[in-house]
Amino acid sequence: MAVRHQLIAREPAAVWRVLSDPARYADWVVGTARSFPGAGRWPEVGSSLTYTVRLGSKELRGHTVVRRHEPPQWLEVEAHSGRLGTARIAFDIRSWGDETLVIVDEHPLRGFAGTAHNLVMDAFLQIRHRGMLARLANVVEHDSPASPGSSEAATSAPPGESTATGGGTER
Repeated sequence: MAVRHQLIAREPAAVWRVLSDPARYADWVVGTARSFPGAGRWPEVGSSLTYTVRLGSKELRGHTVVRRHEPPQWLEVEAHSGRLGTARIAFDIRSWGDETLVIVDEHPLRGFAGTAHNLVMDAFLQIRHRGMLARLANVVEHDSPASPGSSEAATSAPPGESTATGGGTER
C-alpha cells in the first residue's frame, strides 16, 4: 500500500472545490489526458467520472466510482482500469492551521493489479503520488487566492512557484 502526504497552502474548502470537479482531474492526476463526468452527481457515493490515458498513439479509457464521500474529510474512489483491475484511492483531507494536509492511500483492489501487487508497484505509486499531490497543490493554490491572514500571504513564493511541501511514507 502506498501512502503519501502533501501540505497545501489553502484551507480544506479550496481543496474540496478541486476534488469536486470531475473535469479537473486531468489537471492534477498523473497520466490522465482528459476527464469528464460520468454517472450521477460527482462526488456523491456511486457517481463516476470517465478518464482517458494516452500511451503513445493509443488512448485508453477508464472510469472512477466514488465509494465514500464524507466532506470535508474523506473521499474514497475505486479506479477501474480495464484488464489491469481496480485500485482503491483514499483522500484524507485535514485542516492544518490555515493550510490543508492531504494524505493519499492507494492500493490495488481487484484483478491483475491486486494479484500482482508488490513492493515494486508500491514504489511506482510513491513516485506517481509525489507528482500527483504536487500538481493538486499547484491547481488548488492557483485557483484560490491565499487568505489575508494566512501564513502564505505573509511569506508568498515568487510567481509560478508553489509553497506546498510534500513527503510520504510507505506502510
